[in-house]
Amino acid sequence: MSKEFRHIVRITETDLPGTEKLAYILPNINGIGVNLAQAIIRKAGINPETRVGMLTEAEVEKIEDIIRNPDKHGLPPWYFNRQKDLDTGKNLHLIGSDLVLRKKMDIEQMKNLKSWRGYRHAYGLKVRGQRTKTTGRSGKALGVKKKLVMEKAKAAESKK
Repeated sequence: MSKEFRHIVRITETDLPGTEKLAYILPNINGIGVNLAQAIIRKAGINPETRVGMLTEAEVEKIEDIIRNPDKHGLPPWYFNRQKDLDTGKNLHLIGSDLVLRKKMDIEQMKNLKSWRGYRHAYGLKVRGQRTKTTGRSGKALGVKKKLVMEKAKAAESKK
């Protein structure tokens, strides 16, 4: 088996550039953070400084298997992005389009339940307790136009 460099490597339905180091490019997959990427690399037994393009097919398959079944490979549940799922009660880790779809479903469920978070989502307001008096404004500008202020100042001076 010769190690041939590949410029694009596909891992879990995501194209990754082969020139980047494995530890820094795995978090580009939706649903994988920096800490989880380090844990996956450690479990796979691969050097984190390895370029993605130099990985063999067996190593890529091993990484994909760990990403799809992290609990089977002994990763602790605090790495997972869905602990004690409401539907199944199990610890799950979702990636890619599954994560996006489940997030949309959760927001729709909050809206249907008419919970406070659902209300905030429905009306496009901030959800996590941020201030809204001065930030997060949208629509018509509330500031003062400089041109109007200058014209009013000139008009006041001319009346004197």
